[in-house]
Amino acid sequence: MACSSLVKLNVASSSWIAGQQSFNSRSGSAARFPNRRVTVIRAGSYTDELIKTAKSIASPGRGILAIDESNATCGKRLASIGLDNTETNRQAYRQLLLTTPGLGEYISGAILFEETLYQSTTDGKKFVDCLRDENIVPGIKVDKGLVPLPGSNNESWCQGLDGLASRSAEYYNQGARFAKWRTVVSIPCGPSALAVKEAAWGLARYAAISQDNGLVPIVEPEILLDGDHPIERTLEVAEKVWAEVFYYLAENNVTFEGILLKPSMVTPGAEHKEKASPDTIANYTLTMLRRRVPPAVPGIMFLSGGQSEVEATLNLNAMNQSPNPWHVSFSYARALQNTVLKTWQGRPENVEAAQKSLLVRAKANSPAQLGKYSAQGESEEAKKGNVCQGLYILSDDI
Repeated sequence: MACSSLVKLNVASSSWIAGQQSFNSRSGSAARFPNRRVTVIRAGSYTDELIKTAKSIASPGRGILAIDESNATCGKRLASIGLDNTETNRQAYRQLLLTTPGLGEYISGAILFEETLYQSTTDGKKFVDCLRDENIVPGIKVDKGLVPLPGSNNESWCQGLDGLASRSAEYYNQGARFAKWRTVVSIPCGPSALAVKEAAWGLARYAAISQDNGLVPIVEPEILLDGDHPIERTLEVAEKVWAEVFYYLAENNVTFEGILLKPSMVTPGAEHKEKASPDTIANYTLTMLRRRVPPAVPGIMFLSGGQSEVEATLNLNAMNQSPNPWHVSFSYARALQNTVLKTWQGRPENVEAAQKSLLVRAKANSPAQLGKYSAQGESEEAKKGNVCQGLYILSDDI
């Protein structure tokens, strides 16, 4: 396979990362460093497919539905409507979501938990086939969750690299075409240099392994909302984290054209006394992206991070008021499902109404991805916040 164009793209992306470290003092660099070697990133066997998959997910007016909660976290969702945490109930809820007619018009990818990837509907149709019929790319959560990070300031690291290559190959054979790995950074805890480096290195190794097995990696270092810090502090930490992430992505020869990002929006801490407007959040968030993310990355799929359904949509809309070098979209969990769950209540007779409420939220975020959303007519339920204090570390996603 010819790879000259891909090599040029990757060399350019790697050079962008090294820019601030070396370009500012590069006058006569060839003469001063005669033994410097240029590292050429060679195309892997899945490179063309990875780029095609990433572009498909980052398609205009569409985003990602995140339903990759672990069984324990899904149980908390079910408990909120009085249901027991059983496989039957989890399957029923996920079937409701994944068989929603017309969902593919607004949703380009769905992140699944391992249990869901191998499940079928009650009629025997595989969930991955339900997604494909709607032109939705199946994805899979591959990390093994957060555990305490020894030597840190009460911080966490994400486990799951052991056995990841073989698991990823199995997921690919089952129909998954992209992956997600979520780690977190806590501002009230520092964050410590150790925690930031561990998060960045783990994400980079996961990304390289995923690409080697045909899965587009979603790179997600979530900046937790906990704290009373101002938005300026969030921006400072986000810039530091993403600089470290892209440094290690380049070190691990990750193809930037075949990844997607899932960042937190840059907002004040959840306990900060002043709330930021959508325009302010958009300005700070885009500032961070322009400073840290190379244009080779095809898609930025934001997590909702405890915002209400309407808040998440308004903020996304504000970020798309002018052209961006990337597809700026959404990868929402609660901000797509909060009303759905409350509408369903575990009752078969409510399935159709719950599916319609999912389409309402997906349809609202579709014009927001295009910068054309209006909040007129939104329900009061959709305006309620999704913040659950103390659950950021334990929950798989917000």
